[in-house]
Amino acid sequence: MKIAFYAPLKSPRHPVPSGDRLMARLLMAALEMAGHEVDVASELRTFSKEPRKLDDDAAAQAEIDRLRKAWARDGKPDVWFTYHPYYKAPDLIGPHLARVAGLAYITAEASYAPRRDKSGWASSQAHLLAGLEQAAVNICMTERDRIGLEAALPQARFARLLPFIDATSFLAEAPKPEAGRLVCVAMMRPGDKLDSFRMLAGALSRLEDLPWRLSVIGDGDAAFEVKAAFSTLPASRVEWLGERKPEEIAFLLSRSALYVWPGCGEAYGLAYLEAQAAGLPIVAQSTAGVPEVVEQAKTGLLTPAGDIEAYAAAIARLLRDGALRQEMAAAARDFVSNERSIGRASQTLAQIFATYVGRGR
Repeated sequence: MKIAFYAPLKSPRHPVPSGDRLMARLLMAALEMAGHEVDVASELRTFSKEPRKLDDDAAAQAEIDRLRKAWARDGKPDVWFTYHPYYKAPDLIGPHLARVAGLAYITAEASYAPRRDKSGWASSQAHLLAGLEQAAVNICMTERDRIGLEAALPQARFARLLPFIDATSFLAEAPKPEAGRLVCVAMMRPGDKLDSFRMLAGALSRLEDLPWRLSVIGDGDAAFEVKAAFSTLPASRVEWLGERKPEEIAFLLSRSALYVWPGCGEAYGLAYLEAQAAGLPIVAQSTAGVPEVVEQAKTGLLTPAGDIEAYAAAIARLLRDGALRQEMAAAARDFVSNERSIGRASQTLAQIFATYVGRGR
């Protein structure tokens, strides 16, 4: 099928790396692997920090007009596929185009938060729900999202796709962990990311009696605040590696012993899957979507949200117990290779399309 792919929060072609951009690219690759022809339909970014009127969005109308003209000239797609619509980044063009052109409309990783209705987002959320109800199927990446969406729209159609990665470059590197080498990969930005960095720094400050060294991969606008959070630790304990290329990250992970990232507010965290593919056990919080990508007590240790003492204790446990760390490392690598590969995801998407595409067209 010809699929028009759209990500209203961040285009797959956006220059700034992020989990959203990576997941969009992975979905496109998985759909192509399943035999579909996939093109980015629009790069219109609808993200807004504050509530706004949606009915007279000139940019959205211009995109609708542009695409209708292009389809009249070159032929229309079979499917409109929207990745990650939510209240701050609704899909303002796909539902309308799907209706007027007779396309199957599909969403992936949509999320709905009823509490946002009371803070000015009711119009955006109503628009979101209308699109989800229209969809031939809404593909949910986490059980948490599925439950929330089904509660709001019990009449809509839903399917599950487990979070996945292309693990090729990570599996290609043979694990050669350096004892005590901790690592994390994250953008340095305000909000949940900064909160995670601060929690990690606080936990490590409780473990100065143990032999460890942390490698931090990433950069961003909050770099000053992040480094300030670690300023009470000896400088020799923390290595700042900045932003690195994917192949460099794969190598650095393969030389590390433990992936430490609290994961405050993580939707699920593709970096956890990358680290596990490289043979690293995870220490994270059991919060948001993190349990969707880390198997508790098998591929890592998940601690209660906000409990910094428990988080520090989990890191200490794996630093002290080399046999347990190695057991989890092997299980982590197998988990991603066998259950969370792009090939497995492509098969699931093929089954979803076979089941749902065609409804509501």
